[in-house]
Amino acid sequence: MKTNPLIPAILALAFSVPAISMAAPRDDLLGQTEPATAASRSITITPATKYVNVEGGQTVQFKVGDKTFAWNFDGPVSSFELNRVAPPGMLDHVVTAYVAPNPLYLPGGRD
Repeated sequence: MKTNPLIPAILALAFSVPAISMAAPRDDLLGQTEPATAASRSITITPATKYVNVEGGQTVQFKVGDKTFAWNFDGPVSSFELNRVAPPGMLDHVVTAYVAPNPLYLPGGRD
């Protein structure tokens, strides 16, 4: 019995698609850095902080010891490791940002 040489290639492609779709989103989809003065909220991150809850569209100032940075959560992502966008060396442990949908884009959202 002959085997079609395309079958292994098709199977390899089929199994690689889920891995691609599960990859971490690009950094540019997470939001953007902002000056601390643009922040509407401040969150202090301590060694015990494992996660933060924020809202889409919100600009948050993060305080870590005597250092700060601000981030505008304007991307389409529902969660990501804040370490990816924090200045290098600022966070010494993983902190996950859970991003609630921007209420402006929800039915009955803010006017």
